[in-house]
This record gives sequence, C-alpha cells and structure tokens, in this order.
Amino acid sequence: MRLVAPFETSVERTEVRRIVLVQADVDGVIGWGECVAGESPTYSPETTDTAWLILRDFLWPLIKGKDFSTASEVWDLLARVRGHNMAKAALEAAVWDAEAKQKGAALSRHIGGVREEIACGVSVGIKKSLDELAAAVQKELAAGYQRIKIKIKPGKDLEPVRRLRQDFPRIKLMVDANSAYTLNDWPLLKQLEGFYLMMIEQPLGWDDLYSHAELQKKLDTPICLDECIHTEEHARAAIELGACKIINIKLGRVGGYTVARRIHNLCERHGIPVWCGGMLESGIGRAHNIALSTLPNFSLPGDVAASKRYWEEDIIHPEVIVSSQGTIRVPAGPGIGFEPRLDCIDKLTVRKERLA
Repeated sequence: MRLVAPFETSVERTEVRRIVLVQADVDGVIGWGECVAGESPTYSPETTDTAWLILRDFLWPLIKGKDFSTASEVWDLLARVRGHNMAKAALEAAVWDAEAKQKGAALSRHIGGVREEIACGVSVGIKKSLDELAAAVQKELAAGYQRIKIKIKPGKDLEPVRRLRQDFPRIKLMVDANSAYTLNDWPLLKQLEGFYLMMIEQPLGWDDLYSHAELQKKLDTPICLDECIHTEEHARAAIELGACKIINIKLGRVGGYTVARRIHNLCERHGIPVWCGGMLESGIGRAHNIALSTLPNFSLPGDVAASKRYWEEDIIHPEVIVSSQGTIRVPAGPGIGFEPRLDCIDKLTVRKERLA
C-alpha cells in the first residue's frame, strides 16, 4: 500500500508499506489481524519477512489443533517462541476478533473498553523546511486533531519546536525522537522544556531503560517510552526506575491484547497514563488500535488518525473517519466493527499462504 505522502522519522523514510494480514478461522468464524512490522529492522528487529517466516514455521505449529476456551490463552500457547511480538500480535488479535464476533460483541467491549469515542492526535513526520512543517500542522489542526506530535532528530529539533510554538502557542504539542539521542545530549533536550511540551517520546536508546531514568531526573517534562517497552516486565522496571512518566502502548510491539491489557492495568495502578501509538497501519490494524484505545487508562490522545490521512483507498469499509472535534466513534458492530474489503485486499495481495 502506497502512502499518500512519504513519512520520515529519525531512522527512515517510508513511502510504501508491505503489510502482512492474518485471517484466523476459529470454529468457522473469521477474525482479522495485522502485523505492524516494518520493511526493515529499524524500529524493531522484526520485519515483514521475518514475521511471515515466524508465523508459518513456528507460531502456527504451536496452536494448530489445540483446544483453548478463550483468546486470552493464545499468548501462553505461543510463549515457547521468544520475542517476535509483532508476529504474535497479528495472530492473537485475529483470534480476539473472531471470539468477539462469536459472542456478537464489539471487540472494544469484549476487551473491557469503556469509551464510545476516542480522542485523536496525529504524528507529523520530519519536513524539509519549517514552512512546510507549519503548513502540515495547520492542516491537521484544521482537521480537528486534538494533539500534534512531530518527529525530531539531531539538527531538526529546537528550531521546529520553536517555530510551532510561535505559530501555535496553545496547542497540545509533543516530540518523538525514535531513539535519536544519547544521554550526553541532555542539555539540548533540556532546552526543549522552554516550549512546554506534553512529553518527549523515546529520546534515547531503544533498549536503554537506565539512561532514560537518568534523563528523567534532569527533566521536568515527562518522558514517554515506546520502543523500550516490549513486556509487562519492561513496563514494571521503567516505572520503578523512574525512567518515564507516560507509556505508549502499541498492540504489535507488546505482542497483542493479553500483554497490552496487563501493561495497561499496571500503569493504571501506578498512576502512569498511557496512549496508543501508530505504525502506519492499514484499516485492519487501525481498527484494532481503536478498540485498544477504549480501555480506561488510555487517557491521552493516541496516534489513531483517519484512513484518508495515509491511504487513497483503505482496505476496510467504512473507512476510519475523524470528526471535526478530533474524535473517532467506536464501532458497535461485532468484532473490530469494520468489514475488510476482500476485493481490494485481493488486488493488493502479492503473496498468500494457507495453513491448515
């Protein structure tokens, strides 16, 4: 699927997404999941191709022919495989979708969600000029988004934030570095505090909790961890070390709903707000993000945007729409509440494999 516009972070520029979709036949009911792994191992060690291999050769054999009474048991069935959370999440989410459909329940309610609509923020990639960035942010604000996140990297950090605060002094603004800095850069990151940001997301190493704890001691602005949190144990360590004050929960990064809910509940007990990050998903992955965002401690606007912001044509019906107030209405229909467009999916499919 080709993006409407290229999306640039501190580590890569993406123009086309290769997406693995999973259909799970659970007692005759079809559930859908999406693997959010990227085309290259830059955000995560996983890629589209590694996920395909792991799903086919290692995860499927662990559940083939197995009896389980609830979708929540799938995570334990897959536990023998270490890591590969994005591949696991694609399979597990598809089973959750099927189970909700079997019960005639909206997936959001089935997992314990409490919201009928969710608040939406938006992520704006690195731009060539400050004028281009300001114009992009103006467009998103006009579309109603409640929070603006911009990607930053060394050399493109202070000036972009200064420009946005000059043009939009009252907006909810945050920055995301995708691990572009080291602890030695803390004086520069400290300068960002003059622009009253909501948070600084994942400024340091993708697996470096200790340095984030050291940095948070130096900053009043909350650090939000993303790439560092792959398990409930990581989240517990981050909280107890004081490495962050906010956590971004991505369904794929943590391995699916079972672990996502455990991390959510842990954060809720410790007064750590959470929100749902995005991974340039198709409508199927976006539908799962909507469901996840209805859990009670998802108290900050997530990166769950409208389909048209990324795709000329999405692969679900109806497409995801954001209201002028910056909200998405949570679908009430069974499962994810959106219908996969099989004709569109077939047209875009370049590889298919049936495991039985």
